[in-house]
Amino acid sequence: MLPVTPALADLLPGAGLRRGSTVVVHGSTSLLFGLLAEATVAGAWVAVAGVPALGVAAAAEHGVVTSRMALVPRPGADHPSVLAALLDGVDLVVTEARSIKADVARRLSARARHRGSVLFSLGAWPGADLELHCTPGAWTGLSGDGDGAGHLRTRPVEVHVRGRGAAARPRSASVLLPGPHGRVTRTGKAARRTEAAG
Repeated sequence: MLPVTPALADLLPGAGLRRGSTVVVHGSTSLLFGLLAEATVAGAWVAVAGVPALGVAAAAEHGVVTSRMALVPRPGADHPSVLAALLDGVDLVVTEARSIKADVARRLSARARHRGSVLFSLGAWPGADLELHCTPGAWTGLSGDGDGAGHLRTRPVEVHVRGRGAAARPRSASVLLPGPHGRVTRTGKAARRTEAAG
């Protein structure tokens, strides 16, 4: 297992990221960074391939140790080969699935299983072990008169998790993403089982 922030740990089977798994994060790079941060603090390396808009400064603000982050913003036609090479030697590999065909995606997941890496996809990935979704709330920090003045500080979100095996029963929890210090912060009680993930 690779560690995750305590605010997210009880949402995940085994309270961490299982080596060899494929994890999908829908619609929130902040949630992705929250999942990566603790592992990089513990010494894990992360590589990001084919996600040119991913912000390194934002990753650092969320606690990711960016000196342990490798970037391949535009792998082009070699995208699957680049991912395969990264899965051979990096603990956590992040990509977007848009340019990956389903059969290639399954082979890459199998490679992650064999090599003990965690493969993250920003968006749908066939046969993923775990999927996380966010239902965002309103930002705090703006003035109450509606003129848009102020600084965005925190945003409550509901994180929904579902998957296969030990993650087959959907769970959800309320968190601040970001919290007051820029990191994921739990607002509610322990993660609860839900009938369906949003």
